[in-house]
Amino acid sequence: MITKLLKECCGVLSISRIIGISKNTVLTRMLKISKAIKTPYFQKLGCNFEVDEMFVKIGNKDVKNYLTYAIEQKTKSIIGFVLGSRNTENLKLVIDKVLLLHPRKIYTDRLNIYPSLIPKEIHKRFQYCTNRIERMNLNLRTHIKRLSRKTICFSRNKIYLEAHLRIYFWG
Repeated sequence: MITKLLKECCGVLSISRIIGISKNTVLTRMLKISKAIKTPYFQKLGCNFEVDEMFVKIGNKDVKNYLTYAIEQKTKSIIGFVLGSRNTENLKLVIDKVLLLHPRKIYTDRLNIYPSLIPKEIHKRFQYCTNRIERMNLNLRTHIKRLSRKTICFSRNKIYLEAHLRIYFWG
């Protein structure tokens, strides 16, 4: 029940009111559900991938946090994601997962860190090749309240946002 409600735009307080349990119980169950979810193993080699990052607000609004993730272009499968600052270490975690799949092309935006992480022959920086992941960003912001921009909803803890994203992507 919690999984369905999380995927249908309900926040933690909404879920606790609907089900009739405390918000701490909802958060505990959300963590338990997300730990049981195994990251799916993507087996198809030689595909095209898109990588992008989007700003998320976690706790202190002065700290810049980003959700960086990769999708396969045809199936729109989420390969991996990481929450944190937009630095080389975090981007490398996602890029390395994609590089293990021997991609034909990796499409990104014009962030200056990508050329140092992705081999030049498979890296493409073109505005219209990232349409699918930009649409996914819009879907995420629409379906998960705490990712919306200019709202009072936000995550207080990175652990809960990560759990929510695991449930949304792979649950």
